[in-house]
Formats: sequence, C-alpha cells, structure tokens
Amino acid sequence: MKVLCFAGSLRQGSYNKKYVRVAHKILQTFAGVESEYLDLLDYPLPVYNGDIESKEFPQAARQLAAKVKDCDAVVISSPENNGAMAAALKNTIDWMSRVPGEDPWPGKWILLLGASPGALGAVRGLWHTRVPFEALNAIVYPTMSGLPRAHEAFAADGALKDSGAHERLNTLIGKFVEQIRK
Repeated sequence: MKVLCFAGSLRQGSYNKKYVRVAHKILQTFAGVESEYLDLLDYPLPVYNGDIESKEFPQAARQLAAKVKDCDAVVISSPENNGAMAAALKNTIDWMSRVPGEDPWPGKWILLLGASPGALGAVRGLWHTRVPFEALNAIVYPTMSGLPRAHEAFAADGALKDSGAHERLNTLIGKFVEQIRK
C-alpha cells in the first residue's frame, strides 16, 4: 500500500507539516505500507485561473496529480483559515483536478488532519476541506484528527510531546490503514 503525506500549508515552520510528518513516520511502522512525504513548496502553483490553464498548464500540477494517482491513499494535515480550509490546499486540489485526463481523486482514500494553536486544532476547517474531495469522488475517511495548541505540541526532534496525542494519531492511522485494506 502506498500512502502520500503532505500539509496544506506553505509556511516553513508549519505545525501541519510537523503533524503530517509524525503521521508519515507512524505509517512507516505498518507492515506493507510505503509512505512518502512531500512539501507543496516543491510544487509551486499560481492561483487557479482558466486563462493560465488554457495557455500553459503548470507542470507542478501534473507532477502532483501523478503522485496522487500512483498511491492508494493520501494523508493531509491542513490549517484552518478563518474557520475554513486553507487557500493553498484548495488551490492545489483545484489544479490537480484539472489535469487533462489525469484527475487523481476519484476513488482515492483521504485522511484529514489539522493542527493549530487554537483549542479546536483546525477541526472547523477540516469540515470544509472534506467538501471538494467528496465532490471529486474521493473517499474521505469519516474520522478526522485535530491537534490543538500545536505551538506547544512538538519536541525539538519533531515528535509529539504528549504520548496520548501520539497514541490517538497512531490508532486513527491504524484504523485508516485497516479500512483501505478491506
């Protein structure tokens, strides 16, 4: 099983990049699971615009779509912007869905995570994040995970300080992997 992991954030010190890296490491502990982490900064995309699409389709969108198409599942950790999904993630989804003949989302399993300094851990934004994936016929796992107080959650090595938070994420990922294998 191949699982692609990335954050819906561009910021270098993003809590969501840290959180999805923890998920990536957990996935690597499951037998038969190959996990890859990527950073959206390595795939720069302009804001979606039909004029750009008709002139020269962004190569980064083609590359990302190929990576998603080549895996069985995607784990995404995304920030919440004003109670909704992050613009960088929405833009990425939109571009990938427009790759001619390569829409990678139908039938793809998605696990949504979120991290924020607030008390809700980006969960309000995750409800919005489900919508475009479901509209594109992806299979969004029903349980999501929000990491509150993310600014205090990580040790210097990137691990979660709270063993309970780590165990909850490990359990969620285990159930996600089990569901995909069915």
